[in-house]
Amino acid sequence: MEASAIVQTGIHYGLHFLAPAGIAYIFYRDRWKAVWLILLGTMLVDLDHLLADPIFDPGRCSVGFHLLHSYVAIVAYALVFLVAKRGSILHIVSVGLLFHMLTDFIDCQMGTLL
Repeated sequence: MEASAIVQTGIHYGLHFLAPAGIAYIFYRDRWKAVWLILLGTMLVDLDHLLADPIFDPGRCSVGFHLLHSYVAIVAYALVFLVAKRGSILHIVSVGLLFHMLTDFIDCQMGTLL
């Protein structure tokens, strides 16, 4: 594995697992551990990869390809974020889904740069 691929993988998974802890701690300090678990739970959105053939393609950008990573889905996540009561589970889930899409988008951009 090339050094650039190792860096990209580290950034990708760091954003998926560690950054949500920071988001939870900064914005929901009184219950950050529970919020972090909810944010990690939103990674189940990646189950839509099981519908693709091949299931994993390191050169494929998830955003805009997989069903739950589609632009329509992203707009729906954003609408939920805007209308859900701040701090509610639904609001936190929408934050997690939107951050997941941002992380995958960053990964797509890094894939074209590295």
